[in-house]
Parts: sequence; C-alpha cells; structure tokens
Amino acid sequence: MPPCEQSPTSCSAVQPSPCCGAASCPDSSAPASLAWFEAMIPHCLDYARAEHEGGRPIVGILCEFTPRELIFAAGAVPVCLCGGSADTIPAAEEDLPVLLCPLIKSTYGYHVQKSNPFLEMASLIVAEDTCDGKKKMYELMAETRPMHVLELPKRQGDAAAGAFWEAEIRRLIRELEIRFGVVITRERLREAVSLMNRERGLRRQLAALMQSKRPSLTGRELLRLKSSISGIPADLEHYEALLAALAGKEGPAERADRVRVLLTGVPLVHGVERVLDIIEESGGLVVCQESCTGVKPLLEDIDPDAPDLVAALAAKYFHLPCSIMTRNDARLDSLRELAREYRAECVIDLVWQGCLTYDVEGALVKRIANKELGVPCLRILTDYSPSDTARIAVRVQALFETVRQR
Repeated sequence: MPPCEQSPTSCSAVQPSPCCGAASCPDSSAPASLAWFEAMIPHCLDYARAEHEGGRPIVGILCEFTPRELIFAAGAVPVCLCGGSADTIPAAEEDLPVLLCPLIKSTYGYHVQKSNPFLEMASLIVAEDTCDGKKKMYELMAETRPMHVLELPKRQGDAAAGAFWEAEIRRLIRELEIRFGVVITRERLREAVSLMNRERGLRRQLAALMQSKRPSLTGRELLRLKSSISGIPADLEHYEALLAALAGKEGPAERADRVRVLLTGVPLVHGVERVLDIIEESGGLVVCQESCTGVKPLLEDIDPDAPDLVAALAAKYFHLPCSIMTRNDARLDSLRELAREYRAECVIDLVWQGCLTYDVEGALVKRIANKELGVPCLRILTDYSPSDTARIAVRVQALFETVRQR
C-alpha cells in the first residue's frame, strides 16, 4: 500500500510520497493541534474517502477563484488539486513545455500518472483560466476528465468585467445543479458562506499572531495550518484549540532578533515549502505570507445576509488581487498595508519559473518596497528543483545582512 493510503494514526502514515507530496512526522513537542496539521494530507484523504463512500461527490479545484461555497451548497466536497511534487513533472513534460510553470506541470503530471487519489475520486474539476499555461493544460486534461472552466475577466475594477464574472458564477451554479441533481437554495448557500467565513476568520486570527514582536508561531508553522479540503470539522476545532492554547503567549526570545520578512508572490502549495525553509533557516522570520496560500484569500468575507448572495459571493472572489489582473493595484495596496501591520523589515518576492505575470509584476513590488516602505526587496526566481538551494540561501543571507546594517 502506498504511504498516502495508510492510516494517519502512525508516523508511517505521513512519509514522503509521490502521490501526496512531502510530509513529516508530527513533532511531539508541538501543541497537539499543530501536530494535527503535520498529517494534513492523510487526514484529508481519510475524510474524502469517507465522504465519497457516503455518496458525496468530490469536486477538484485548481485556484482560489473557485468559490468553495458553491460546491458545499451543492452537497459536494471541494479539494485543491494543485501539484507540489517535482516527481510528477517529467511525466508532464511529455506533453507540456519544459519552461512552463512547475505548478502546472506537477498538477498535470498527477493527471497523467493517475497518482493523485483525490483527482481519481473527483466527479468534476472546476478550472479557472487564470493564465495561458493553465488554460491550455486544461484542454489536455479535459480530454479524459469531466471539467468546467470558469472564464475569468482580467480587468479588475471594471463594472462590465464584474458583471461577466457574476454570470460565470451563475453558470457554475447551473452546472453543479444539473450534474449532481440538486438545487442550490439561498439557505444552503447561506450555510456554506457562514462555514467559509468561520474558517477564514480563524485563519486570519492565526495569521495575526505573527504581528507580535516574538510570535508564538514560525512562518513555517503558520503555513502548515492549511488544508487541501476546506470546512473539515476537525480542522476547525484544531484552529480554535490552537488559538486558545497560544492566546497571550509569546515565542522564544530569539524570535525578536530575527529579520521580519513579508513573503509575496506565487503560492506555496503542499510540498514546495523549500524557499520559506531557507528564509527561516537563514535567520529570518516570515511574519506575513501575502500569497494565495497565505492571507490573500482570507482578507474578505461574504455577508451571509446580503440581498443577492450570489452577487456578493462573486464580488468577493473577483476582488482577489492575483497578478493576472490588470491593473493589479489591489495587490500593491495590500502589500503596503500588510507590511506596516506586520512591521516587515524586508520583502521577498517568490516567482516560479514560467510565471510571467508574477515575474513582470515584480518590478512594481520592488518599487513599493524600496521607495514607499523603505525596505530592501529580493526577487527569487526558481522552480521545484532543489538544485539552486545553496545559491538562494546566499542571496537571502546577504539580504538579511543589509537589513541588519540599517
């Protein structure tokens, strides 16, 4: 039995596996709720299998633009399928360009190898055409898998673009209703909105702990506090327990001397935490993660009592400041605010090779950091391979030396 199919009750359940990405054994010295999330993938797999066997459809999602609320309201389970394993990339490169974004290639590699149990359970994949690489990859994947593509207009702040996006959201509602034979009522959607608001609120509170001079969590530990499946009752209970356990507590004294880093750029999906590890092993503390695996999707909730709940939901997701938006002023405004709230001493902008929108936007991020925030900025362009780890570490250490000399 592959490691990802073992029971998560023992350490052997969370060994590294090509099908589930890297994992590690829970640290016995960590709070119980923190240790729970170290076995996140096995827990999610157990949950998905139990729900699937009980008759609930599994719906794969590939970006934060897909509203999980709609999937919940349709009686299904939303599962993030973004690939975080370098092991699946060679299989993907049989069809996809070598220089394409590693996240896209890793995700497609799982599809080719049929090695992701979540993907194999999925009755539907909801895909968002955020970038050209993803859009064309979806065409290949859709040849053998049921897929619904959300067309995302890129003109943020444009009324016509917002109306088009709302129409796309309503089109997804019809797809879910027809495919799963359900009616997404206002009450069902309201319950789903309340569930996701609760999860976002708990994760915001955990992220806010990093504003302390001596945070009770490291950036790596905070990144671990996420799940491939939203709304799992046990996850929410552990978020609450961890907040209670850490209330009013400070971390070790040495954290006050670490360089406070705002990490922005591409998402750090499960298995590709290498750059964050380098930062914190080099004497930094990632106090804020602005990306899609950090606070970006948590900053706005939905009013469950809004007169038009679908319109309110569409607006929340259209506001996501992704680099595919033009102009993406919302991201720059968010960086300004977050850098001040978390007292960042420098900015590190992480870009995956082949992610052209984040790569180009890096010039704006550097300008904001240097000229407005008055802090140094380092752009790191890399992929899933560890071959440049030593070089990145040297650059990060040089950045921190610059900060300390100020």
